[in-house]
Amino acid sequence: MCLLLISYNTHPEYPLIVAANRDEFYRRPTEKAHFWKDHSGFLGGRDLEAGGTWLGITKTGRFAAITNYRDMRLLKENARSRGELVTDFLTSELSPIKFGHTLSQSSGEYNGYNLIFSDLETLYYFSNQTNQLTQLNEGVYGLSNHLLDTPWPKVVKSKEAFLEATSDEHIAADDLFKILSDEKEAPEDQLPNTGLSPELEKAISPVFIKSDRYGTRSSTVILVNSVNEVLFIEKSLDTKTKLWRESRFEFKLKV
Repeated sequence: MCLLLISYNTHPEYPLIVAANRDEFYRRPTEKAHFWKDHSGFLGGRDLEAGGTWLGITKTGRFAAITNYRDMRLLKENARSRGELVTDFLTSELSPIKFGHTLSQSSGEYNGYNLIFSDLETLYYFSNQTNQLTQLNEGVYGLSNHLLDTPWPKVVKSKEAFLEATSDEHIAADDLFKILSDEKEAPEDQLPNTGLSPELEKAISPVFIKSDRYGTRSSTVILVNSVNEVLFIEKSLDTKTKLWRESRFEFKLKV
């Protein structure tokens, strides 16, 4: 996951609104969003290389998503897959705060990451770059490949558009997907320095990335309303056919 926008308890009808893009190498095998057979009630895509996921929600109301913290100078060899952290939370029976307190024990075993996770009653953020667990208050948050709300160009402009879209009484999923489809590159003087060449930093600066080997593989919108009804829509790229497919799920939480 490389862009995550979240509205938490700011809308009168939708306590949780999520819009997210997953950016990945096209060669990495991936399964589109589905309810996992080996974890009943667990909905999300699946990384077929390492077995985890970048974003998911359960029928009991647990939600989690992860982004990489990008600093090429800090990469470790043989690090554990960060996608397992999302799976671990969604399949755990620990409360979010108790789960969060376990993260610092293993944080050094992974390359840089940011994890946001919730049981809809509380929302937490943890980065292994700070080793700090933070409970998030009601609000709107943006996260890319640095710390929460770091003002990278893609975060700033997509968060502004997200704020506008979620201020309406009626939330339209199409409006959120439109935010996620922005292919405009950031100005050169606003690019971050993450250890990549300036040319590559610019190529991956859009909200929606397209390149020869790497790009946005899926866009996801999740709406959870005040009576615990969930709308989950994923648009994912079939890397074999180069066609985009939509997966749509609607269900009521068991809370």
